[in-house]
Amino acid sequence: MAPSSLAASHEVYLLPLTDSGAPDVPGGYIYLPAPSSPAYVVRFAIEGTSSICRKGSLWCNVPEDGKAFQRDSFREYKLHPDFSQTLEIDVPITSAGAFAFYTTYSPLPDFTSDDVATPRITQTPTYYIDVSPKLILNEEALPLDALSIFSVISKFMGKYPVDWEKHLKGIGQRGYNMVHFTPLMERGDSNSPYSIYNQLEFDPLCFPNGEKDIVAMVESMEKNHGLLGLTDVVWNHTANNSQWLEEHPEAGYNVETAPWLESALELDSALLKFSNNLRGIGLPTTLTSVDDLLRVMDGIKTHVIGALRLWEYYVVDVERNADAVVDKWVKGSTTVPKSGFGGSGVDGLEGVKDWSLKQQADFILEKGFIGADELGPRYHRHVDPEVGAALLTVICGHYDAETQGSPSESTATKAIMRVLDEINLPFYREYDADTAEIMEQLFNRIKYVRLDEHGPKLGAITRESPLTESYFTRLPLNSITNKHNRKSLALVNNGWIWAADAMKDNAGPTSRAYLRREVIVWSDCVKLRYGKGPQDNPFLWDFMAKYTRLMAKYFAGFRIDNCHSTPLHVAEYLLDEARKVRPNLAVFAELFTGSEEMDFVFVERLGLSALIREAMQAWSTGELSRLVHRHGGRPIGSFEIDEVSGNKRKNLSNGHINGEEGFKHEIVRKIKQSPVHALFMDCTHDNEVPSQKRDARDTLPNAALVNMCASATGSVMGYDEIYPQLVDLVHEKRLYTSPFSDHEVKIGGGEGGIGGIKKLLNQIHSMMGKDGYDETHIHHEGEYVTVHRMHPKTRKGFFLIAHTAFPGYGNSTGSLSPVHLTGTKAKALGSWSLEVDTSEEIKQAIIADKSSLKGLPSRVTEITSVSMEDMTDATVLTMRGEFPPGSIALYETWIPSAEHSDGLDKFVTSGAENAFGSLSLVDLNFVLYRCDAEERDFSGGQDGVYTIPNYGPLVYAGLQGWWSVVRNIIHDNDLGHPLCNHLRDGQWSLDYVAGRLERLAKDGGFHTCLKPTEWLVERFAAIRKIPSFLLPRYFALVIQTAYNAAWDRGMELLSDDVQHGQLFLQQLAMVSIQQTGYVKSSSLWPTKSVPCLAAGLPHFSTDWARCWGRDVFISLKGLFLGTGRYQDAREHILAFASVLKHGMIPNLLSAGKLPRYNSRDSIWFFLQNIQDYTNMVPDGSAILKEQVQRRFLPYDDTYFEFNDPRAYSKSSTIEEIIQEALQRHATGLSFREANAGANLDMQMKSEGFQIDIKVDWETGIIFGGSQYNCGTWMDKMGESDKAGSKGVPGTPRDGAAVEITGLLYSTLTWVAKLHKEGKYQYDGIMTTSHDKISFTNWASRIQKSFERCYYVPLDTKEDQDFDVNSRIVNRRGIYKDLYRSGKEYEDYQFRSNFPIAMTVAPDLFTPSRALQALELADSVLRGPTGMATLDPADLNYRPYYNNSEDSTHFATSKGRNYHQGPEWLWPTGFFLRALLKFDIMRRKTKEERTEAFQQITRRLHGCKKAITDSPWAGLTELTQKNGEFCADSSPTQAWSAGCLIDVFYDAKELSIELSKARAQ
Repeated sequence: MAPSSLAASHEVYLLPLTDSGAPDVPGGYIYLPAPSSPAYVVRFAIEGTSSICRKGSLWCNVPEDGKAFQRDSFREYKLHPDFSQTLEIDVPITSAGAFAFYTTYSPLPDFTSDDVATPRITQTPTYYIDVSPKLILNEEALPLDALSIFSVISKFMGKYPVDWEKHLKGIGQRGYNMVHFTPLMERGDSNSPYSIYNQLEFDPLCFPNGEKDIVAMVESMEKNHGLLGLTDVVWNHTANNSQWLEEHPEAGYNVETAPWLESALELDSALLKFSNNLRGIGLPTTLTSVDDLLRVMDGIKTHVIGALRLWEYYVVDVERNADAVVDKWVKGSTTVPKSGFGGSGVDGLEGVKDWSLKQQADFILEKGFIGADELGPRYHRHVDPEVGAALLTVICGHYDAETQGSPSESTATKAIMRVLDEINLPFYREYDADTAEIMEQLFNRIKYVRLDEHGPKLGAITRESPLTESYFTRLPLNSITNKHNRKSLALVNNGWIWAADAMKDNAGPTSRAYLRREVIVWSDCVKLRYGKGPQDNPFLWDFMAKYTRLMAKYFAGFRIDNCHSTPLHVAEYLLDEARKVRPNLAVFAELFTGSEEMDFVFVERLGLSALIREAMQAWSTGELSRLVHRHGGRPIGSFEIDEVSGNKRKNLSNGHINGEEGFKHEIVRKIKQSPVHALFMDCTHDNEVPSQKRDARDTLPNAALVNMCASATGSVMGYDEIYPQLVDLVHEKRLYTSPFSDHEVKIGGGEGGIGGIKKLLNQIHSMMGKDGYDETHIHHEGEYVTVHRMHPKTRKGFFLIAHTAFPGYGNSTGSLSPVHLTGTKAKALGSWSLEVDTSEEIKQAIIADKSSLKGLPSRVTEITSVSMEDMTDATVLTMRGEFPPGSIALYETWIPSAEHSDGLDKFVTSGAENAFGSLSLVDLNFVLYRCDAEERDFSGGQDGVYTIPNYGPLVYAGLQGWWSVVRNIIHDNDLGHPLCNHLRDGQWSLDYVAGRLERLAKDGGFHTCLKPTEWLVERFAAIRKIPSFLLPRYFALVIQTAYNAAWDRGMELLSDDVQHGQLFLQQLAMVSIQQTGYVKSSSLWPTKSVPCLAAGLPHFSTDWARCWGRDVFISLKGLFLGTGRYQDAREHILAFASVLKHGMIPNLLSAGKLPRYNSRDSIWFFLQNIQDYTNMVPDGSAILKEQVQRRFLPYDDTYFEFNDPRAYSKSSTIEEIIQEALQRHATGLSFREANAGANLDMQMKSEGFQIDIKVDWETGIIFGGSQYNCGTWMDKMGESDKAGSKGVPGTPRDGAAVEITGLLYSTLTWVAKLHKEGKYQYDGIMTTSHDKISFTNWASRIQKSFERCYYVPLDTKEDQDFDVNSRIVNRRGIYKDLYRSGKEYEDYQFRSNFPIAMTVAPDLFTPSRALQALELADSVLRGPTGMATLDPADLNYRPYYNNSEDSTHFATSKGRNYHQGPEWLWPTGFFLRALLKFDIMRRKTKEERTEAFQQITRRLHGCKKAITDSPWAGLTELTQKNGEFCADSSPTQAWSAGCLIDVFYDAKELSIELSKARAQ
């Protein structure tokens, strides 16, 4: 919601772009409000290294303030890549119209380790931003939805000013605020307003003083009558007698400008001749039956179609073409197409001689044919004789008159004629199909106009009324036209076609509509030919631009006549011309494109303000209700989607935000999904009125229902007056009369129509449109429709009961259930019923009136049939008396409980920043998160997450649990969601949200939660009183506001990199808050409760299952160090250091009470994290000297309980802990786990409890484990007795796991460096043989042997240089997963562990080999979000994990395949870090390095979508194959998020390194 001081606000409409540059907004249609002061901005938000940022630029033609719009003038905004941030470009909107944008960029190639050429710059499709015009009437803004438009057929208004002024006064008095005029220009011979004789001259009959009268009229309309002007513009055609056509016949389609129409012209002329000769050939001139028509059709077939020889327009002239081909053949003048003949051998000649006749014809059609795609003059289609001669040479051989036996000319002629006949076959079929269509169209059209009951029954066929309309206007021969070619004097008439393609020119070269007689033609209108641009028809473009500018000079709006058949580029050009004159031009149109999708194309490209829709199209009360519902606005109680940024932000120029420097308070709005806006008419000027289509009494309820809609609305002269029939705009000559033009219009009933009621309806409609009453509830019950329209904030509204009048409804009141307006007060504005005399005698008398257009006798009577009972909690409206069809009742409503001194919306959404501003990170864990197990653990089992009836339990007890549900409800405006129903049923959800925090603050010791609790209690108190139907909306507002405030507080407490990073990084960082908190059943220490990191939720949330050594130290760098949570990192390091034993840290901590030492890799991730801590934390090396009390005795494997006196009796520094770990491994480990047996691990065999680890000092590599245990992260133990897998590890990974070797090397080089710097007292270790090995020496041994031990070369010839068993190799160019494991083939399994070693120890790898291995992993292992844990080509690959499966399948039963194919997410982070690191190494230029970052961005897409979509607001533990959902996966896992934060940290560090390198 808006802050208190709007003057200081900066309004922003957020426009995110996808990786492909498309707008990421609901529906894709961008419709923005009218320009404001100060100007709001559109903020393009582009991920910093999305694909379009590679040599990328955003181009936008939104004009700068004060500058004129130029469609082809695009401003360039350079996209400066930044991996961690979102690029933001602010474009102020200062004018209305249709604006375009696109991006140019160098496409990101598929990743490869090979060098690839930089792709050329490409351009995205063009996208559009439509900005609503700002209409001003009497110095007040008039929103489009406040328009009440009144249509008049201008020629029936009489003479200006006398006749016009009285009508305009009557229109204004009725509360209309805009008048729609049919064309006001001089008319052609037909007298149709849409057949304009001269586009630059106003109708002299209406406006004797021409343009001066228009000036006076427009001024009077605005000043005296409160009316704006809207006029039709006709761009498609001109009157058939327009004088200027004689000078410029090129403005139309004629045989000279459109030679493809020659056949259509010949047919049209022949039909006219045939029509004139009917009597002479013995055919009837008056059709009385279908039999008569069939006789005429037979005549057309013989005397027209047959006589014209129309096939000559389709086919090849066989003799002429054969002669031409043979002539070239004789002369040896042949042309072989570039692609040859398509066979093998030289020029593809082999096999051509054996071609069938059809193959020969197809060759000519494809390679050597001219005119296939369009018709032209007779025999327009022909063969390229030289290509034909080439084919003939292949068929017959070369011509040689001297050699006996050579093919003769006659032989060749026969051969090629056979081919030509074959070519003609499809053309004859084409001709047959078209002539059949011609006959069908002619039959149907003649039958309609001459015989059909619903047709015009034109009578006798004469020269003035020919058999069928002429498709062409033939200009007269005179001194002007004589200077033109006679072919140019027959011009195509305009018309329309059923279900036509709106993007196709029906008179263009690819259309045969005029030949096939598919056009319903307007004989008085010549179709205008614009071509592709002004260069194709300079006069026409200039002339119509002048006309358009003249209209824009005087009128606030246009209605584009026949918009759907106006070429888009023409409409764009002419609207640009209009907007130069009047920037805030409202543009309306009727579209008959046949699809909503095509409607959108016209709307967005032209910036149409609204499409015209009509209530009279409804054939029943139910259909009318549907139309009202469609245009009525949002449902009552709809949700807000704006997210307000309450924090100040700095605009950064030249990079992230283009715009002025400075701090601004921003109101950030999401662009809402917008339908095509409507101008909803109760009746239009070209459709039948209620007395024709329904019951005349429906005039009143139909008008009332339309006026209750949240859109522009309109009516037509004669509707309020209840004219008996549609006014014929062509042939009618009488003038309008209206009782409302002759007398003062007062609100209420009376005689002569519904003008008095319309005044009230229009006033209410305009007021609601101006003030933003955009929520509506529509109810249909039998003959009734009720509409309640309401303001979304003040909750004031209007309620309508309408009893519709469709044929057959009679006079009874009908049935309407009592209406309960819950929590609502109402005031009756009136009830009225319309009575109309529709007797045939009266109707015919009015129609027969020679001078005036009049309405049927009618009366609107006030009635008192609806009783209103004011109850405590509702207003009840009940039908008590007569309320016949044609009646309405109207009420003003308000909701007392929604009346708040500051406005309820404002109060509900204010103060949260302060209320949540003192919370700590641990507080936020409680406020935002807490899964069910955590909640029950902390509350002693009393509290859990909330369960929504018919939906299920929330995932969290905190605000995130609610927000994960509410955000989707808001996005979809899903008022039928089970949560909404639950809120309407009662206020238990409010009690839970506030009560939970209250208990936490008072009983749980979290006193800082008191302020958020008070804030929630106060807001809930304010909304508890409102009607239940509004409670979902206000509950959502409270939750959204609280959630955003808590999120913002979290951002404040995290690092600058997170605060200023892109949304995905922030989402990942919030997982650190989600996973770190207090539980009573677990801690880092046995006697002290501290927040500890969960491995994942909800599976690993409490007790022994919460805190795992391996998980903590794979996650810690990202979740703690990468987010600035240094103290939390320190606490976890110290805690695990305290329980060092056997030179290892436990995998299961159990608060230090029952630690279990069975993971060989945890210690190395732990040591890596200490290294990261010293590098990332200011003065981080100080941790090395920190003392920690030891749970067990140093260098002593004795086990004792945590409360034993020996526990915590000794202390060590972290430095000593590190050294002990290294020393113990150096001398080897061999122990049996303490408490070994079923109580410790019921799945493991006895042998598995034995832990053995040793160093091979030849290579420096550490080996460990056995085939009975699984001591790395791939730690699934077989559990199935049925399958015989119990105690058999799924992935033992004994030997030397590649990641452990890499982590060991990283640790050794680090401590060696620390020692050299004087920060680490030890320089090496002692072996069991008491040899001193320095850290540098140990690391050197690993480095020298690493690739020999682990690399599998691409070339088998190199196997001798590596420790490779060629017989077992499954893939090459990889790094082994293991070295010297218990099963040799497991060494060669391709898994996703080697990138871990690459990340922490890159100098162990040859860069080119590393990159090739990563490329292979990218294509073979990488899924949409995770990395496959095993090569799909491996025989052991089982990618679907189901822990509950208890089958006989050894590989998968009880989930033994946990790490044998399913795709885990945390390795993705290490893979991307390695890919970035090694890809950057080979990059030389800035652009190349940008590509490296973009490759990473592309690969994060799945994770970004996953964390956004997840109700857990985290990343899952694993997925099945190709990212499929895994039900047994922990839905949010600490390391899944943490390892991706590491990617952002590495990207930042690499960017800094590159910047330093460039600076040197």
